[in-house]
Amino acid sequence: MHKTILTAILILLASLNLHSSPPKKMDLVVLQFNIWHEGTIVKRGFEAVIDEIIRTKADLIALSEVRNYNGKALNERLIKALADKGFTYYSEHSEDSGILSKYPVISQTALYPVNDDRGSITKAIIDIKGTQVAFYSAHLDYLNCSLYLPRSYDGSTWEKLDAPVTDIAAIKEDNLLSKRDEAIDAFIKDAKQEKKRKRLVILGGDFNEPSHLDWTAKTKDMFDHNGVIIKWRNTLALEKAGFIDAYRKLYPNPVTHPGFTFPADNPLVDINKLAWSPLADDRDRIDFIFFYEDKRLKLKDASIVGPVGSIVRNKRRKEITEDKFDVTSSTWPSDHKAVKAKFLLKL
Repeated sequence: MHKTILTAILILLASLNLHSSPPKKMDLVVLQFNIWHEGTIVKRGFEAVIDEIIRTKADLIALSEVRNYNGKALNERLIKALADKGFTYYSEHSEDSGILSKYPVISQTALYPVNDDRGSITKAIIDIKGTQVAFYSAHLDYLNCSLYLPRSYDGSTWEKLDAPVTDIAAIKEDNLLSKRDEAIDAFIKDAKQEKKRKRLVILGGDFNEPSHLDWTAKTKDMFDHNGVIIKWRNTLALEKAGFIDAYRKLYPNPVTHPGFTFPADNPLVDINKLAWSPLADDRDRIDFIFFYEDKRLKLKDASIVGPVGSIVRNKRRKEITEDKFDVTSSTWPSDHKAVKAKFLLKL
């Protein structure tokens, strides 16, 4: 008797489960955006930052080069400017790196506070319709920018060297003099705790350091790498910790899809302000979106946002690659290109 009743209950529950609503899904667009001193270098640059946020339909934006000039908080200016155009965003005060979100910010902290302009990481817990995301914005140390050494330039003074530095040990030693590794280690440690809390983890940042996936045997004689094959420290550390490079996940070949983000050819800016090593080809991918794999988060698309052109040996050059570009037809506010990733989020 009891067994019959139990069987009937189980059949009923199974029937109800079959007719239950499928899990809710939505697109989540993430934008990594170096805004070049808050858009102040380009005429109407701040307005262009606003236009790009709206045009790309970005939900979460990781900002680099937050300055809060003249005592005016950038987050408040962004929120107001977007509201004036009919868009609601959330943001809290930050320094150097910043976060802008279409969804409420539960809390925000300076995970790696800026010190002597040697980089920072800002962290926010964001509620997206009941799903919590630990979102991080990184603007890492620009000094000891060792990607310039094989290109015959000093990575802190940008003075021309007598010859390329191609010794891997010397490049790695110089690279570790930066504060980039300390910042990334702090992120990895913190992100592990957020994963234990069952939060999704996404990082966007201007790393001022290339990817180990880009300086490979395939590219050793390209882009003034001068034969160098190097496992760049911080992207490798992220990979070992389980984080996925969104752009390289979809486009694994660094020859057909180099994905350069710096230096961008901004046609409104004098070329001398764009070229840091004018006699070299210093094109590199230094802006990234990383995410930790989770069944609730599926990568759908990734693209390079901004002008197709770059700067090569002090000349403007249009890229002829298979990279996926999201090209703006209006003013571009930065000397970097941005990176956009679209995810399918299961709520």
